Amino acid sequence: MEKVKIGLIQMALKTTTDLAPEAIRDAMNEAHLPYIEKAAAAGVQILCFQEVFNQPYFCPSQDKKWYAAAEKVPDGPTCRMMQELAAKHRMVIVVPIYEEAATGIYYNTAAVFDADGSYLGKYHKTHIPQVAGFWEKYFFKPGKSDWPVFDTAYGKIGVYICYDRHFPEGWRALALNGAEIVFNPSATVAGLSQYLWELEQPASAAANGYFVAAINRVGNEAPWDIGEFYGSSYIANPRGQIEAKASDTQDELLIHEVDLAMVREVRNTWQFFRDRRPETYARLTDGE
Repeated sequence: MEKVKIGLIQMALKTTTDLAPEAIRDAMNEAHLPYIEKAAAAGVQILCFQEVFNQPYFCPSQDKKWYAAAEKVPDGPTCRMMQELAAKHRMVIVVPIYEEAATGIYYNTAAVFDADGSYLGKYHKTHIPQVAGFWEKYFFKPGKSDWPVFDTAYGKIGVYICYDRHFPEGWRALALNGAEIVFNPSATVAGLSQYLWELEQPASAAANGYFVAAINRVGNEAPWDIGEFYGSSYIANPRGQIEAKASDTQDELLIHEVDLAMVREVRNTWQFFRDRRPETYARLTDGE
């Protein structure tokens, strides 16, 4: 299959943060259902949500309350719901979620369900920031997923999560493992890194010759008020051109059809994979 219709859902938080994480989860899952149905009606084949899509971005705090937001993957309530929806709509669904892998071990995770509802696997966020407003090491163990690429009904997809996008090595590893589309679910506020939002990911798409689908939430989340989540979800093609882009302020389902034939066309034109020199790159992995 060469033509694939992608859907990206960006959304503001629908509750206050003083509710229990389970109540927030249920409200956010419910809020996504109309958008999922709309995506299905429009023929979306691969759908992805924002980072930790059914919770606030709770990392400005260091409050152990939020450990209760973590769910089992793939056997927790959210994954079970998405698995059923994937099968119902013949849709691949990428589910970015807070995962409890074992008691006291938590990951920032994306689970992938194929169009028949089968669970294909998961990616754990690899690079975990620890700076003011983004105390992620309090909540997430760094992942070591070996750059999985999921062979779905509609193409080979990879996942890179938010802060990961600043590290070129993972983008290249996903390309070498066969990715045609890489999804980057994020929670990014205006300020320091906004100028990179439409710079790094299109550049990574061009450097690796695949599509990149970038998803960011919208709105402001009290009580932390670390800034405005500016949405602007988009899809960049293997030439690094942004083909479709969402609002910077509104809940939105962005739908766009991509042509996977462009992956082969661009790679055959540039031949970056032929000309790369991995035997000279030991400095990148020598541990320093």
